[in-house]
Amino acid sequence: MGKLAKADGHISQVEIDYVEQFIQKLGMTTEHRTQAIAWFKKGADQAFDIEPTYKRFMSICGHTKDLKQVLLVYLIVIALADGHFHPAEEALLTEIASHFGYDQAAFKHLMDMVLNQSHFGGQQTNPAEALDDAYKALGVTKDSTDQEIKRAYRKLISQYHPIN
Repeated sequence: MGKLAKADGHISQVEIDYVEQFIQKLGMTTEHRTQAIAWFKKGADQAFDIEPTYKRFMSICGHTKDLKQVLLVYLIVIALADGHFHPAEEALLTEIASHFGYDQAAFKHLMDMVLNQSHFGGQQTNPAEALDDAYKALGVTKDSTDQEIKRAYRKLISQYHPIN
């Protein structure tokens, strides 16, 4: 997260707040929180080489598609935390996704889904734009049939449901 937050040249307070919320959601102890903050700072150092980190992640969790996907979604969300998606952030995410076994099309689909879902957090006021984003999040168009929309919805539910 530190490497990604620093990818655009600076770490914003919003990104720091997001990481703090993430730490709280995980219910980390004070000791673990301190370690997580130290790792975040280490990752934010320009000289930090991220490759050993994702290789280690893959050696431990690489066989679990869900964990790779959850991590990528969290990383995409932190890249969006400051309100814009910097090309350096996208490049780093693309590199990580590639090492996680995502081809460019699969990663773009995941990224588009997260980007479009982010509009449902209360930021969107135009119902027409919200509907367009919903179609994009499902990977369909407004011209899709009800059956195609249901199929896309069920496919995403089966892919992203936490019990699967």
